[in-house]
Amino acid sequence: MIHVTDRPLILAIDIGTSGTKVLAVDALGQVRHSAHASYSFESPQPSWAEQSPQLWYDGTLNAVQSLLSNPEIQADDVVAIALAGQMHGLVALDAHLEVIRPALLWNDQRSAPQCEQYANQLGNEFLLEHTGNLMLPGFTVPKLLWMRTHEPEAYAAIRHVLLPKDYVRFKLGGNLISDVTDASGTGVFDCGRRRWSKAMLEALDLPPEWWPPTAESLEVVDQLSPSAAKEIGLRAGIPLIAGAGDQAASAVGTGIIKEGLVSTTIGTSGVVFACSDHWRTTQDGALHAFCHAVPDTWHLMGVMLSAGGSYDWFCRSLMPDIMDQAQANGIDPFEEITERAGGVQPGADGLFFLPYLTGERTPHADPRARGCFIGLTPAHDRNHLARAVIEGALFGLQDCLQLIRRLGIQPDSIRLSGGAAASELWQSLSADVMGAPIVSTTTSEGTGYGAAILGGTAVGLWPDVPQACEQLVRERRRTMPSEDQVVYARLHERYAQLYPILKEWWHETKPLP
Repeated sequence: MIHVTDRPLILAIDIGTSGTKVLAVDALGQVRHSAHASYSFESPQPSWAEQSPQLWYDGTLNAVQSLLSNPEIQADDVVAIALAGQMHGLVALDAHLEVIRPALLWNDQRSAPQCEQYANQLGNEFLLEHTGNLMLPGFTVPKLLWMRTHEPEAYAAIRHVLLPKDYVRFKLGGNLISDVTDASGTGVFDCGRRRWSKAMLEALDLPPEWWPPTAESLEVVDQLSPSAAKEIGLRAGIPLIAGAGDQAASAVGTGIIKEGLVSTTIGTSGVVFACSDHWRTTQDGALHAFCHAVPDTWHLMGVMLSAGGSYDWFCRSLMPDIMDQAQANGIDPFEEITERAGGVQPGADGLFFLPYLTGERTPHADPRARGCFIGLTPAHDRNHLARAVIEGALFGLQDCLQLIRRLGIQPDSIRLSGGAAASELWQSLSADVMGAPIVSTTTSEGTGYGAAILGGTAVGLWPDVPQACEQLVRERRRTMPSEDQVVYARLHERYAQLYPILKEWWHETKPLP
């Protein structure tokens, strides 16, 4: 039963890679207040990414306490807590439910050899039959296989496996449980049947008892424990909602909950997300095929590892003086550099950038791919490089969108979210490269807002997710393609020729001693 209050609030907790954000959303769908707690991840070696799970819980406590310090937010009005978060991260617990080692994150690429070994051993046909997806270094299970080889003592201590947001919910309530969207990214979940794959667990010799029960994203799966309530400053017994992985939650937050709707999210990674009303996969597994947060729906997803991440790297590494000057003048440094890139002609005067700084998922599934500029001449300056990086990220997203279109999903527009949604240049170039109108919505907090919709629906504030999205998610701006879309179609064809040329070199090149 929902807690009785005249001003019900949903707390949505978004466990990110660089911080945790908490939203307080009311029954009208208004974000009443938000708070953020920052943290970072460690990279002990190139292509490794680790994070202490305690950072997520501490970040949650700090963000909620900061939010509750606002006099407009009353703790007693909170009627549900819903979580979303970064996917794929391996949280290994021992028999005492203690964390064994820092979590291996979604962007950790160390398990590439394990992926190659088991893909060759089992065959891609077997993987696609039992999970709908290939085995990729970003997924959870390859990280376990890496531990089995390189950290046998730590591996032997494992008794439970959780994902990042599920660990935080466990700390808040005490139950070990996941949801179908997050479980989809482990590598051992039968997404078509929405259950753990016995065949995969047996083939990889992984104990089935390690894996938590799974729920649909709308289910109430726990309640806030007295001890956590005391820590966080809320009353005990508040329902905890299963929630969703960040991409499914973001899709709900931007209204991508029906067949034919497509979104693009540009953050550190880049995602093209399409809702499907039935289970389907690509024959070669180039697209991820996961369960969606709405029951009896699925989604297809193309994922770039370094979309906005490439731009962030470029700005910080190659234009630090411009960033410092902009900050000193009170100007957004990224917007300053984007404005400079806007003065460069389409195609950056023949300069291309491949955004494979940490390998790539879609469409190449290649952890050995690397970023590079192609076509540099003395006529190019840093503004050309900035333009090429933006265009390269968008060409990568166009690769993903083409795969979705080939499956028969033909969106009449594409909803854009993430940091790029605030930039006019990113919006206009997205429309030109993808050849479709780009729509930004009134819900700027995609992931957290989607979690709030799931939480509010779970406790009866809205009858179902489609009706909630119809009521709450509105179009804010529509950017139409310009005449440059013809130019970008030709440029993308040239871009697509570069990976096959460089692949052989990447795979033959050995690290220097």
